[in-house]
Amino acid sequence: MLFDLDGVVTPTAVVHMRAWSEMFNAFLSGAAPGLGEGVAGADLSAYTEADYFAHVDGKPRYDGVRDFLASRAIELPEGAPEDAATELTVHGLGNQKNNAFNEVLQRDGVEAYPGSVQLLDHLRDLGIPLAVVSSSANAPDVLESAGLADRFRTVVSGKVAGELGLSGKPSPETFEHAARELGATPAGAVVLEDAVSGVRAGRTGDFGLVVGVDRGAGEQVLLEAGADVVVSDLAELLPGGAR
Repeated sequence: MLFDLDGVVTPTAVVHMRAWSEMFNAFLSGAAPGLGEGVAGADLSAYTEADYFAHVDGKPRYDGVRDFLASRAIELPEGAPEDAATELTVHGLGNQKNNAFNEVLQRDGVEAYPGSVQLLDHLRDLGIPLAVVSSSANAPDVLESAGLADRFRTVVSGKVAGELGLSGKPSPETFEHAARELGATPAGAVVLEDAVSGVRAGRTGDFGLVVGVDRGAGEQVLLEAGADVVVSDLAELLPGGAR
């Protein structure tokens, strides 16, 4: 079973949402002087929750920056991964968002969803191999903070994907790699995702079952993206349903 992390196992998606919102709205409110030619026809209205679900949710960090900027007809230099968070580049904005997320994680920590822990306990008792497949480079730190690092045989984080040259969601490559690490084929694996991009990855990869977890994207949206079933809490997947 292949679990997305943020929004499926832990409520860190809320932290990600807040970090993206703070970064993008600070950028949009003072962006015009630094946009150059890209400001022509650009939409500089406030970044909203709808933007998160439409352009950012579940994607590798820099892809989320690119896709949101493209949706607003904003052009920025690509830059490089080592760019400072103050740089007006795709990588600079992504690094600014990552800094904000890490500050919140270190300050407040994170606790897993109780229903997710119940399902993980059940799967552990059954001896089913588990993996985390997350676009976040911070996935190992989040698992450690939540006390769940020992539950998963493999963790395919955004950092791992980059090192291996795997395309991020909605490509199925990271899920396919995780399945191979567990000795499974896609047909013999289950994908659990709250993001539209992740659900699409599961469906494109022809995984045996794609479970959508509705943490705000909407049940119908996840079904249309390819989920076989949608739940609002992973405890609903336990024998007898939620406890």
